[in-house]
Amino acid sequence: MTKIAVQDVYSEDYSWCYGCGKLNEKGHQFKTKWEGEKTVTIFQPKSEHMAVPSFVYGGAIASLIDCHGTGSAALALHRQNGHEPGDGKEPPRFVTASLHVDFIKPTPQNVELKAVGRVEAIHPKKWRVTVEVFAGPVLCAKGEVIAVVMPVTFLQK
Repeated sequence: MTKIAVQDVYSEDYSWCYGCGKLNEKGHQFKTKWEGEKTVTIFQPKSEHMAVPSFVYGGAIASLIDCHGTGSAALALHRQNGHEPGDGKEPPRFVTASLHVDFIKPTPQNVELKAVGRVEAIHPKKWRVTVEVFAGPVLCAKGEVIAVVMPVTFLQK
C-alpha cells in the first residue's frame, strides 16, 4: 500500500469534510491510498459510531463508502494525469453525485473495517467507484459512488 493518502495532500481549502477532512477534528478523517490497482481506506469505528450494542451505525458505513469513493476517484484521475500523492502536484477534488449502499451483514463494532475500491472513468469529469467494506474477512456492505470533479464555484463566496 502507498504511504501517502490523497487526503493528506488536499489543499486546506478542501480539508474540512466530516468524513475525510484532515482539518475536521470531530470528523472520521478517512485516508484513501492505493493498494496495487485498488484503493483502500482503513477505519476503526469508535463507541460513538454504534447503532445498537456491538454493531456499527449504517450512516458511518455510508460515510466511509462516500468518502472512499471520492478519494478513490481523485487518486485515479491524479494517476491518469501522471501523478501520485506527495509528488508536489495537488490532486483533483471530487464531490458525490450519487451514493448507493447495500448492507450485507451487520457490521461488528470492535473490528477494524477495510473499504476496498475499484475505479472506472465514465466521463473525463465523472467516475464510478464500487466499494466493498469488510470486517476482517466478512463482507458487510457494498456500494457505488458516482463522483464528479468539484466545480471551482464551490469555493467562491
